[in-house]
Amino acid sequence: MVRADHDVLLQGNDRLAIVDADGSITWEMKWGGIHDIHLLENGHILTREGRAKVVEINPDSKQVVWSYDSGKAGGNEGTRIEVHAFERLENGNTMIAESGAARIIEVDADGKIQKQIPLTIQHRDAHTDTRLVRSTAAGTYLATHESDGKVREYDRETGDVVWEYEVPLFGRQPAGGHGPEAYGNRLFSALRLPNGNTLIGTGNGHGVIEVTPAKEVVWQIQQNDLPNIRFAWVTTLEVLPNGNYVIGNCHAGPGQPLLVELNPKNKQVVWTFDRFDDFGNSVSNSLLVDMAGKSLR
Repeated sequence: MVRADHDVLLQGNDRLAIVDADGSITWEMKWGGIHDIHLLENGHILTREGRAKVVEINPDSKQVVWSYDSGKAGGNEGTRIEVHAFERLENGNTMIAESGAARIIEVDADGKIQKQIPLTIQHRDAHTDTRLVRSTAAGTYLATHESDGKVREYDRETGDVVWEYEVPLFGRQPAGGHGPEAYGNRLFSALRLPNGNTLIGTGNGHGVIEVTPAKEVVWQIQQNDLPNIRFAWVTTLEVLPNGNYVIGNCHAGPGQPLLVELNPKNKQVVWTFDRFDDFGNSVSNSLLVDMAGKSLR
């Protein structure tokens, strides 16, 4: 394994923690499972608590300083809601994707909904409606709809679907589960690259693909393409300023890295992060602390 040279913020085994480049855990607090995480400009952590609450944590005090509970607010009382994606917007509001309600909302600091966008869902389910959602420079939201196997791009003003892409199965038959033996197109993440293409973490498709606006696959990495590395549930994507990709590898089992950084031009691995013994098999989300505010994620 290549020596780590990034500081990593992640959650696993009921721990929210920062692991420094030298491998030491320099900060941690007890915390349950998450599906999204951000490091804000003020140094606070934006993440999830329980199934439906978005919280902002002051890491110095380890106290929640802001929260919004989608399970109880905004007309959702009595409806099963899960939240798997959120983002602090430039205007200070917070975008929250509500699975179960099948909508994106933008709430202000007082928890008042300033905007809502209905999501197009073919297979509606509170757990699998929507995974990560990210804003784009074009004024849209890229939403990954796990149960549909599709990325849909929504205009933030009109709510219209302006682009849609179904992740291919590449001629294989689906197989259930979360580990390396599973297979499908239950995608997790999508980012709009500076060149206009879309980078997609294919979930149980065990890989990453780059597709053009015309829906042509122009780059991909699949389950067993890298020496001594086997992808399972591919989750987060982070594009570094040098162009390298950092790929989240969840449910891959012991002996496999939780994160892989590679150079997409030659598909050479430049860094891996393997802390299975500390954080377990279900690390679904993480970020590089040293790249916060610099990388695309």
